[in-house]
Amino acid sequence: MKLDNTKAQMRKGILEYCVLLLLSKRPLYASELIQELKNAKLIIVEGTLYPLLTRLKNAGLLEYQWQESQQGPPRKYYTLTEDGSQFLAGLEESWTELSSTVNNIKNL
Repeated sequence: MKLDNTKAQMRKGILEYCVLLLLSKRPLYASELIQELKNAKLIIVEGTLYPLLTRLKNAGLLEYQWQESQQGPPRKYYTLTEDGSQFLAGLEESWTELSSTVNNIKNL
């Protein structure tokens, strides 16, 4: 079993939660999301992020608005919908429970 594969699966599992957390703070476009995730040491590529953003938008959790950019073409800024905020609240509750469980097991 390869450690890198397991680590990649763990990162994939929390990516959706992290994207929603970032978008709950302020509207962001894809490149900003990638940079924020990299800053947090969660490295992803556009090929991973764009399908996730599309899936979240199609599920009604995100919406976007085009904004003009001073550096190139207009940018698509993503924000949470009301359903997205409620979904995030559920994920936060699950994360708290899961994190607590893991820490309890770790400290046995």
